[in-house]
Amino acid sequence: MGERYYATGRRKTSVARVWLEPGKGTFEINNRSLDDFFGRETLKMIVNQPFEVTDTRGMFDVCATVRGGGMSGQAGAIKHGIAKALLEVQPERRETLKKAGFLTRDPRVKERKKYGRRGARASFQYSKR
Repeated sequence: MGERYYATGRRKTSVARVWLEPGKGTFEINNRSLDDFFGRETLKMIVNQPFEVTDTRGMFDVCATVRGGGMSGQAGAIKHGIAKALLEVQPERRETLKKAGFLTRDPRVKERKKYGRRGARASFQYSKR
């Protein structure tokens, strides 16, 4: 059994724990395959982006557990975790991953609702008469 590399990825309210192991390129997310876990092709593409950029597709088996958020946030969290784990495997790839923007945690989260308003910024409708 080869060496395992671990990293944590985050996006919105999702947190992904990712382990990379040298292998054939299989994915196991919450004990399900990539195709079972993500129905949309775009989400599968997002998860595979770090491998595409570093030309390491099919070289590592990915085992991930992800919690919180929705499908898009979870895909982003897994992508972030994979990029950070690839950095542990090959530190010389940092510039490539950094330039692609995969090492930066996307800070955008939903803005909270304020009192006296209908939403975060939207007000109740004003009635003049």
